[in-house]
Amino acid sequence: MKERKNQKADNGYRKYTKAAIRKDFKRNYIIYLMALPTVIYFILFAYLPMSGLIMAFQDYKPKIGILKSPLVGTKHFVAFFHDPFFFRLVRNTFMISVWELLIAFPLTIIFALLLNEIRSKVFKRTIQTISYMPYFISMVVVAGMIIDFCKSKGVLTQLVGLFTNNTQNILSIPSYWRPLYIGSGIWQGIGFGSIIYVAALAGIDQQLYEAAVIDGANRWKQTWYVTLPGISTTIVIMLILKIGSMMSVGYEKTILLYNSQIYETADIISSYVYRKGLLDFNYGYSSAVSFFNSVINFVLLLMANKCSKKFTDTSLF
Repeated sequence: MKERKNQKADNGYRKYTKAAIRKDFKRNYIIYLMALPTVIYFILFAYLPMSGLIMAFQDYKPKIGILKSPLVGTKHFVAFFHDPFFFRLVRNTFMISVWELLIAFPLTIIFALLLNEIRSKVFKRTIQTISYMPYFISMVVVAGMIIDFCKSKGVLTQLVGLFTNNTQNILSIPSYWRPLYIGSGIWQGIGFGSIIYVAALAGIDQQLYEAAVIDGANRWKQTWYVTLPGISTTIVIMLILKIGSMMSVGYEKTILLYNSQIYETADIISSYVYRKGLLDFNYGYSSAVSFFNSVINFVLLLMANKCSKKFTDTSLF
């Protein structure tokens, strides 16, 4: 009897769910149609390519394809872990990510806070436009600019030479690579990255500032007790996403700028994958390295999300 009742309840729930879905679709079909291109995009370019992960466990040959390439198990993973450059790649990737997290991430927030303090709309829009412009410059163009500035007679090299008395090409000095990489990234992305914080700041109730002024709070205290708490959720979410992609340092700027003289600090996992996959045609090995990188990012994302949920009650899931 209990089983029949449970079965009837399940059937009733399923019918109710189907009816609710149909009703919701009829009511909001325009919204579903608007979301359809995005869904198709992610299916084609995010989910279907995941089937290629099997290459990490194969001795992949383009001539015979994925289905006929022989399986080699964890051979490529073991080879990568025993690679003499393994620790160098992980260290360089991690160090650049940490520098970006400690320097670029807070600077973006600070820039948004400074923009929020500007009262002149014309001046504010001008600053925003100027700060956004570098983001839309092609990475190839940016790399060309950096190369010119870092030549022995380049502007940046001459400026550094005033303090170090060394006019050697900056791109040939390993110790200069990380500051150069982070600095150029800040210049190119700080304006565009601040957009989400500017939008969050616009959503803060202005009455809170009025109440703070009545209580005698100056601009610094208003920022500390009203502004930052007002965008804290946005900051935490962005921090989780940033930590979750710490090992995904892009290869574009690296392969355009680095050379064998600075491999010690410039060579990262993504540039190594590029060399092994597209230059050495070792597709299975490069897929294994990329897969390892993705797993590390996934673990970092879970850890960051769990810690955030425990200490701030804010999380992605």
